[in-house]
Amino acid sequence: MRMLRDAWAVVLLGALALPAGAQNFPDRPIRLVVPYGTGGITDITARIVAPAMGDQLGQQVYVDNRPGGAGMIGFGATAGAPADGYTLVLATTALAANPILFKSIPYDARKSFAPISLVGVVPMVAVVPAASPAKTLKEMVELARSKGGETNYGSAGNGSDNHLTAELFNHLAGIKVTHVPYRGGGQVMTDLVAGRLSYVFATLPTALPFISDGRLRALATTGQERSKALPEVPTVAEAMLPGFSLYAWLGLFGPANLPAPVQDKLNKAAVAGLNQPETAERLRKIGLEIKGGAPQELGAHLDRELNRWADLARHVKIEVTE
Repeated sequence: MRMLRDAWAVVLLGALALPAGAQNFPDRPIRLVVPYGTGGITDITARIVAPAMGDQLGQQVYVDNRPGGAGMIGFGATAGAPADGYTLVLATTALAANPILFKSIPYDARKSFAPISLVGVVPMVAVVPAASPAKTLKEMVELARSKGGETNYGSAGNGSDNHLTAELFNHLAGIKVTHVPYRGGGQVMTDLVAGRLSYVFATLPTALPFISDGRLRALATTGQERSKALPEVPTVAEAMLPGFSLYAWLGLFGPANLPAPVQDKLNKAAVAGLNQPETAERLRKIGLEIKGGAPQELGAHLDRELNRWADLARHVKIEVTE
């Protein structure tokens, strides 16, 4: 009997040790920060995932776009928010790559965030305006070489997947091209369609509507295999650079030091939301490969990405246009 009383005492003390808010979490709407403008992969994905998580949590999860500063405005807003689970961020590759691009960052990518769940990965696609004379990836490269540096490419901002993929490709292809950073993926596509940009390595969900209606031409995707969404389009490895493979990724994080029960509840809501049939189908249709998984898996993924980009920086100088 005494052992039973002691066991209940431990359980009770554990419950009392939780912050008051954690015991009833969530009891109000949750903010999901998107560190880019509307219309890009991060925004599109957030607006699919947010209501699915809200269904699981019984509270609204609303999207708050905080563009600018290569994602650092949104990342910083999340890192500085109370560690109560009511502010989350849908992070991208920029979280891992910004440390190699900028000397001053208002957070520590490893220490300022609590991982919740890896949402998914998606290949990039090299796209040019429909009026471009480039019909293949090799022709795009030859065109850039022939113009002597007059060619440009656009991105959703410094440190974005568009930027990093294009810089790596340009280095391996041996071309010098001017980088034009924007504050989100939507405006990049608008200017590319209008012919103000030569090409973009766009995330597949962002580019698909423009490819489908003929306003952009897809030249190659960056995955290990051809995309099921664009099966007729070769990979970069097939088209000209054997071994080339690069994916954008999206992961949910909160501020560091989230109470474990809150982190666990958010993780379960995210994973269950991602696996809702309707949500999963919508994500697959835009080319996202759904991942999910435990917080520890996302933490390990971020660590690998930080190491990968740090290693790349030792071999490739990635230019930043302020």
